[in-house]
Amino acid sequence: MNGLRCMFGSALLVTMTAGAAPQVEVIAKGLSNPRGLAFGPDGALYVAEAGKGGNGACTELAEGPACYGETGAVLRIDLAGRKEPARVLRNLPSLAPEGGFGATGPQAVAFKASGEGLVALGLGSHRATREGLGRYSYLFGRLLAVPKMKSAVLPPTKDKSLAQSGEVPLPTAAQDEKAPLDLAAFEDINDPAGDGSDSNPEGLLALGADYIAVDAGGNSLLRIGSGRQISTLATFGPRDVPAPPFLGLPPGATIPMQAVPTSVAQGPDGALYVGQLTGFPFPAGAANVWRVPAEGGEPEVFASGFTNIIGVAFDAAGRLHVLQIGAGFAGPGGPPLLAPGRLVRVEASGVRTVLYENLYYPGGLAIGPDGAAYVTNNGIVPGPVPGAFPDGGQVLRITLD
Repeated sequence: MNGLRCMFGSALLVTMTAGAAPQVEVIAKGLSNPRGLAFGPDGALYVAEAGKGGNGACTELAEGPACYGETGAVLRIDLAGRKEPARVLRNLPSLAPEGGFGATGPQAVAFKASGEGLVALGLGSHRATREGLGRYSYLFGRLLAVPKMKSAVLPPTKDKSLAQSGEVPLPTAAQDEKAPLDLAAFEDINDPAGDGSDSNPEGLLALGADYIAVDAGGNSLLRIGSGRQISTLATFGPRDVPAPPFLGLPPGATIPMQAVPTSVAQGPDGALYVGQLTGFPFPAGAANVWRVPAEGGEPEVFASGFTNIIGVAFDAAGRLHVLQIGAGFAGPGGPPLLAPGRLVRVEASGVRTVLYENLYYPGGLAIGPDGAAYVTNNGIVPGPVPGAFPDGGQVLRITLD
């Protein structure tokens, strides 16, 4: 065990502290269910928007019925302010219940140094669920190429509004050598975790010539090699937790809780660090950050005692940052998780500091080249909602010391 891991191993023994109030700036708003985000080699920030579904065909997901629309997108934010935020990919498939809250669609984005990028589209079911919903529904559960960005300035568009600019034609054929990579099919055929076919690509990381993907539904960590080969790096098994009282089970009863990995980052030691949401009943303090060797292998608990992790990232000093989407189970009916979400920093000494917690269902985390944290907020909101969410989904810049 290297020194970094030894120091982090003491994290549970350290009391959580509150940091000084950071400077927080809204750098984009009006987004529809914003989720993961990443910096491209052009210096811009790219955001996956899950969309808000639509009036198309409906299907049954684990959370209930959801209907198809082509409202998903990838947003580009020029942090230098030379251009307004613009959607470089539009009309991506999206599934959402009536009202558009909590959509499934584009979930994460990542770029190689060459400018090549992928966006992960969620599913939350087995691959047959996506069939026949709409012209792009076959993209659910896949990784789709993002237009290659080589410079900090994009060619001008006729309409520079956030809602209309930057449209790129999407593929319409699923079977060819350039077809979007099908993680849902891989899960359906291989079921690496052995817990039944259920795919929901959630986290994405570009790592050298490869991509690393987190399948939250399949409870697996996957490598996509340069030859488009998908392989399993690690799986994450369930564990028994106390049953919530409303289930009416005998006192002391336990139920199995799915692991639900959501996010991945490369640590300063070269290993992969994976954040855990946890499945139902979403107990507070039950989420781990796992360490997986870069070449794959058995996950080890690196830091524990978190709640509902949706993002992990390291800063230039090698400090771990953990984004919690919620604060535990909210009970039946309505959004399942309690507010607020939190951004927590873990020092190598084990000291944990809450950097910011005025978050509502944050959806993704990236540490910028400027050292600030970039977080999507209101990540289950389908756009501006008068009175409740006038900004809709947001991207925040949080200054870190």
